[in-house]
Amino acid sequence: MNELPEIETLRRDLEREVIGRKIKETDVSVPSVVSRSGNRTKFGTALDGQKIISIERRALTLLFNLDNEHVLVAKMAGNAMFRRNANKDAQEDSTTAVITFTQGGQMRLVDPSGQAEMFVVPSQDFDEHVPELAELGLDPVTSPIAWNAFGHMLMAQSTKLKTLLRDEAFIVGIGSIYSDEILFQAGLRYDRKSNDLSLQEIRRLYRAVVEVMHDAIKYRGTSLEDGTYVDVFGQPGIYQDHLSVYGKHGQLSPRSRRPIVRTKFAKEWTYFCDQSQV
Repeated sequence: MNELPEIETLRRDLEREVIGRKIKETDVSVPSVVSRSGNRTKFGTALDGQKIISIERRALTLLFNLDNEHVLVAKMAGNAMFRRNANKDAQEDSTTAVITFTQGGQMRLVDPSGQAEMFVVPSQDFDEHVPELAELGLDPVTSPIAWNAFGHMLMAQSTKLKTLLRDEAFIVGIGSIYSDEILFQAGLRYDRKSNDLSLQEIRRLYRAVVEVMHDAIKYRGTSLEDGTYVDVFGQPGIYQDHLSVYGKHGQLSPRSRRPIVRTKFAKEWTYFCDQSQV
């Protein structure tokens, strides 16, 4: 499933690829993808002839700001991803929508899990139409804070660390992969309580959040063996080559040289080093 590094990588690529391009037409093959715009016709009418002037990211949602003071909102849930294609390229089976530009080919929404959605709203009424984005937590990439402010946030909770890291109301865009990697880098167990950390542990956790997120973006996201994530050009990320614990049970921990273990937590596997995470 998409996490923050994958969607930030997508945003940065699309920023280079589609800003300044004018939309010629849209083709939506799965109506539910654009149901918040009413229907396919209304969605297409709202986009056709408009130019993309900037792209923002809020958690796992992309905001394409248009030159008519409207915003194309793309919620990249599940494993949805945009692709850049020439008009003549064959479509992948899970393509649910195609935006064709007057020049420069197409931008296609590929959504194997069927969880993505797109809709267009007026810029001035954005918060009214998309209130769920106003309640998001910290974004460690676009809105970093000082470590002591992060510590106050932790101490205000009494929650197991992995649960808190995956809570969008606390911090955005961190799922199974990166929460395990962050906690390993910080030397903390997944089930430690957030208000039970020393100042040194808070600093380590804060540093791990920032470093893991930026490293994962640097290496263009994580592509696992299931092949669900590739970038806008269809290429896999390479952060999987830098993972320390996720998916590596039985292998030796790079810190303790003891086998990495896994356990079920919140109905999913959690990977950690039992010797070095306390």
